[in-house]
Amino acid sequence: MLLNIHHNSNYRYDSPVHYSVLRLRLHPQSSPGQKVIDWTVTVKGATQEANYRDGYGNRTTLISLERNVEELVIRASGQVETEDRTGVLGKVYNFMPIWLYERETELTKPGEAIRELAAGLQIRTDKLAIMHELMGLLHQRVAYIPGSTNVATTAEEALLNGKGVCQDHTHIFLSVARVLNIPARYVSGYLMLNNTIEQTASHAWAEAHIEGLGWVGFDAANDICPNEGYVRVACGLDYREAAPISGIRFGPGIESLAVEVNVEQ
Repeated sequence: MLLNIHHNSNYRYDSPVHYSVLRLRLHPQSSPGQKVIDWTVTVKGATQEANYRDGYGNRTTLISLERNVEELVIRASGQVETEDRTGVLGKVYNFMPIWLYERETELTKPGEAIRELAAGLQIRTDKLAIMHELMGLLHQRVAYIPGSTNVATTAEEALLNGKGVCQDHTHIFLSVARVLNIPARYVSGYLMLNNTIEQTASHAWAEAHIEGLGWVGFDAANDICPNEGYVRVACGLDYREAAPISGIRFGPGIESLAVEVNVEQ
């Protein structure tokens, strides 16, 4: 399937920004299941400082805002050819050792609810089956309700509240998997929806490392393993390490952000 993707992020500041540096993880790479045909990232209101691949293999760009800028526009767009591999990325490895993906983070630190959920899955020995069961359980127990959480919401909080968005489903999945000593990582990217082209955010899902298969994707928000409608962009231990755009800003005033994501065939 050939997907056409447009991702626009428009930042506005009610006071001129004194200084800001942002990290962009907006460039997908060719890998099993996807081939990047063309891709461009442009910025208006900032200067590109560096390009590099981080420890997770993500293609990353650093930009700094021009002094006293009041608007920043970041556009990423291109074409990616995809195929359905039923979620199996395979034995694709970068710089990080597999055991690193068992490490908990502030956003995925397990609490009593996470450990209780994990305990109910430990009776099975087939790790692939456990991950499929976990995906289905989270889809049932955590309702998809935009605006019910934020980027600082932890996996434990989202599970206890029983609501969240794809970021929260992914954090809970990662937390449970790591309690079970199954390496797992956060993936950010794009998803073509069946009922609409226009979206207000990119997507997120989890990948677990299964012996013999390698990395396998699980999207608990939609209760499906990634297919030809998905495009991987970046990965990390949690949202903060795979976010499309992150950084720091100095100066007074309030920042507003409008995001438009279009994914279509």
